[in-house]
Amino acid sequence: MIRLIELLYMMLPIYVANMAPPFVKYWRWWNRPISKRWLGSHKTVLGVFLGISAAILTTLLQFRTHWQDNLVSYEQWFPLGLACGCGAMIGDSLKSYIKRRLQIAPGKSWIPADQLDFVLGGLLALSFWARLGWLDVIVILAVSFVGDIMINHLSFHFGIRNTRW
Repeated sequence: MIRLIELLYMMLPIYVANMAPPFVKYWRWWNRPISKRWLGSHKTVLGVFLGISAAILTTLLQFRTHWQDNLVSYEQWFPLGLACGCGAMIGDSLKSYIKRRLQIAPGKSWIPADQLDFVLGGLLALSFWARLGWLDVIVILAVSFVGDIMINHLSFHFGIRNTRW
């Protein structure tokens, strides 16, 4: 159980980075899509910026709390947060690019890619800071898959997201 808590704590910047972009819908001013053709209209400049910023802020908070984590050192919180945020955003954007190429409509479910895209991108970025075993990765993927579905359904229910996926 302690290992699971350590893994979730380590993944927190990636999770926060993924959850932040839908909140830019409340920003009423300039919020241009990165590329409607390649990524769809819902991948915006501000959404990516907010996701990366949220990951950096999360790692700063992790550094400041001084919680003993055996998986990652938060001494280099800024590059760690930047990597986590960029990894999550790139993973999500790459999945959107592939969805557009396969002509899957934005908002249409594409299981398990919709649940694990940001996790895989974030884990790849984290691999420079943390050495994880295969069992760790499997646990992260399983918990992230179920957690993402639950969070997205709650976000849809509260009107934060336009779709359940």
